[in-house]
Amino acid sequence: MTELSMNRIIHGAVRRDLARFLDALDSFRDGDRDRAEQLGQAWDNFLGQLSRHHHGEHEIIWPVLQNLGVDPGLLAQMDAEHDRLAEALTATDERMGTLRTTASVRAAAAAREAMSGLRTVAEEHLAHEEADLEPLYAARKDDPALKETGRKLAGNSPTVAGQFLAWVSDGASPEEQAALRHHVPGPVVLILGGIFGRRYRRQVASVWH
Repeated sequence: MTELSMNRIIHGAVRRDLARFLDALDSFRDGDRDRAEQLGQAWDNFLGQLSRHHHGEHEIIWPVLQNLGVDPGLLAQMDAEHDRLAEALTATDERMGTLRTTASVRAAAAAREAMSGLRTVAEEHLAHEEADLEPLYAARKDDPALKETGRKLAGNSPTVAGQFLAWVSDGASPEEQAALRHHVPGPVVLILGGIFGRRYRRQVASVWH
């Protein structure tokens, strides 16, 4: 079996969170302010992780892919999909904000409607990336330029890296966990995800588990 790229690992985390939000909004009880706040914190994390991922693709990965011969037209399509995704994220953010302040079942229903639309837009984009870019990632997985993009995306903040590692690990399949430890050395996952991912586990993972 072909080893999963880091991109596919991130896609798995995105899909899990969207399914979790839809389930949680389905079962939301009117007036449950504690749950509304919990979902708000989980949403803040999701919004930040996905926005950071897509900005990183545009600013860091796309230039490298273009240098490797990827059609600029395809990358322009990806950016257009990012724009549609950003619109859906903004609409959902507004609905989740209303739920956080009102804790009403009506707001939960509106947030769920927006979340469902967001999942549709996100899935179209994720599937497009997986169909058109994953073969290149697999073929050039040892390319130094692509490996360098991973280091740049991780950034210099151990807190950001730890939160990210805790997020992508939460609920990941055995295949995804194994692939993550191939891309990121096990001790790094253990230390950064363990120490600097504590806020994620306390404020977000606890919402789902």
